[in-house]
This record gives sequence, structure tokens and C-alpha cells, in this order.
Amino acid sequence: MLQTPLYIREKIPYDLFSDSELAALFPESSARRYGLIKRAIAKGDLIHLRRGLYCLAEKWRRHPLNLFSLAQRIYGPSYISFESALSYHGWIPEAVYTVTSACSPRSKKFETPLGVFQFTKIPGQPFLAGVRQQSDPNGPFFLATPWKALADYIYIYKKDWTTLEPLIHSLRIDEEFFENVDTDLLEEIEESYSNQRVTQFLKGIRKEIAR
Repeated sequence: MLQTPLYIREKIPYDLFSDSELAALFPESSARRYGLIKRAIAKGDLIHLRRGLYCLAEKWRRHPLNLFSLAQRIYGPSYISFESALSYHGWIPEAVYTVTSACSPRSKKFETPLGVFQFTKIPGQPFLAGVRQQSDPNGPFFLATPWKALADYIYIYKKDWTTLEPLIHSLRIDEEFFENVDTDLLEEIEESYSNQRVTQFLKGIRKEIAR
């Protein structure tokens, strides 16, 4: 008798997968496919994350599930930014319980069995300026560099910051992170943004670290 999670794990390389991948795996009929998936979800073998996206339950996974990689599959184009990226890089001390991403479509929030995912629309051309791709066994994801995450933070919270002081006192970022700043990266991010608050922030930072 076919064990759906074992068959999926054998045929699909990632523990995250879409309806289209399942359709290729079970091509006989949509009714049979949906029946198999519905029963697997009811048994706790699969988790339904959002419309058209699933993952294997923990007991069947080949690798621990990275929520950043999951965010990449939930909505996009997007990249991890704001508090999630700053926490990942160790720039802010607080734990972050919502996965925060920047996106180019309209802002959206997804509440899934594995966590809450917030996507906030950010302007920028090119969209991935100051963003780097990261590898993961369940598929690569895009992650903002700390300065890109700060630029996005300035934009969504409308901060009129132009010096390092509020970063140190309001966000509690350690001053050691402001040593040997990559000014080329700051310029790359600044050139991609047309928002005045963000460009003034980056210009002010570049001016301060140049002293």
C-alpha cells in the first residue's frame, strides 16, 4: 500500500512542495491526488501551509525546516528583512517571533501551523540591492544584509534617523558592527531607494563613518 509521505520524500527533493509538484507526482486524476493529500494531512503526515503549498511533518523530514526558506516559498518575490534579518545577523538582541520579509507585491500576512509570516511591500530598483542569496537543504532564500535591513526598517517605521546614535540607543546595536563598514554596499542600497528618509539616513551614516 502506498505511503504518501514516503513516496513524496522519495520523489521530491525538498520537504517543501507545491500543488504543481504533487500533480506531476500523482498525474492519474486530481480527485485521487486530493484524496491522498487530504488523508495524509488528517493523519498528521503532511502540513498544509497555504493554498498550494505543503511540507512533510517533522517525523518525515530529511532536514530541519528553516522558516526563512519557507518564507521564500510562501510569497514573493521577497527576501528576509527588518527585525528577522537584524536578529539573524546578531545586530539586535531581541528574539523575533514573526518572520519578517520585504516583498515587491502588496503587503500580506500569513498565519500558518509553523509560524506567522509578515511580508511588507518595499520600493527599490533593483529590488535585491543589498540582498544576498543563502543556501539551505530545502531551497535557497534571499536575506538582506544588515544595512539593507536597516534601510527597510527606516522606510516602514518612518524614522528620521541620520546618525549612528539611534541605532545604538533605540535598537541597541553594538558599536562594534559600525567598524569597517562597506561603503560600497551603502551606496548600492542608497542608489536603489528613492525614499528621502532612507537616502538621508544612508548619506548621514556614510558621512559619519568617514570622519
